[in-house]
Amino acid sequence: MSSAYLLVSHGSRDPRPEIAMQQLARLVCNKLYQNHNQANSEYVVGIAALEMSPEPLHEQIKQFAQTAFGVHMSPNDNHLKILPLFLLPGVHVMTDIPTQVALAQQATGEDIIIELQPYLGSHPDLKKLLAKQIANIQAQAWILLAHGSRRPDSQKPIEAMAQSLTAVVAYWSVSGSLELRVKELVTAGYKEIAILPYFLFAGGITDAIAASVEKLKLQFSAVTFHLAEPLGASAELADLIWDLTDK
Repeated sequence: MSSAYLLVSHGSRDPRPEIAMQQLARLVCNKLYQNHNQANSEYVVGIAALEMSPEPLHEQIKQFAQTAFGVHMSPNDNHLKILPLFLLPGVHVMTDIPTQVALAQQATGEDIIIELQPYLGSHPDLKKLLAKQIANIQAQAWILLAHGSRRPDSQKPIEAMAQSLTAVVAYWSVSGSLELRVKELVTAGYKEIAILPYFLFAGGITDAIAASVEKLKLQFSAVTFHLAEPLGASAELADLIWDLTDK
């Protein structure tokens, strides 16, 4: 049996996330070779984007399967696992990606078994990576800044994550903005505030966050601000992704 793994991200016009995805795919590939017990199997790891790609995701999945297994695929001998690298269970995770995976399965028929794995943000050990970043910066208060989603109940996981990190939550694209949370903390008397962007990689949004923090420094000159880095492509993150391949 041959196995292949496709890491699916949101996609971006900024080239940095794709470069980071390629780095992460190499790290995951290394983990698969090192840790998987089926030594005779062949593993292939690729990347795809839900948006900002010339081809729709279901076509990317089909093309990757043909590359990974060959054009003439043997029925039921090939397994492709789709790993959504998303941090919140928003519309993309709950609706868009499953729809695209179903279309890909229809296109490939019985030649391939496509399995949609849990999204990255559901891994319970993700908070350990965030806690590691927090430990490197001394601050009186922390803000966990996520993209946010308008899907009902999608904010619950990030709120639980923030609570476990003793942080407050702010959202970039929905109500509960960074500026609002900063104002609340300043009013409560905090003079040293750190912001942890709950994003995978550096890109256009993290640049905008950094610009927003610079404005906050001018607006609240008596407060010291710290801005942490997003998660980034790391061996630790690859460990979590590898763990999800067996879920």
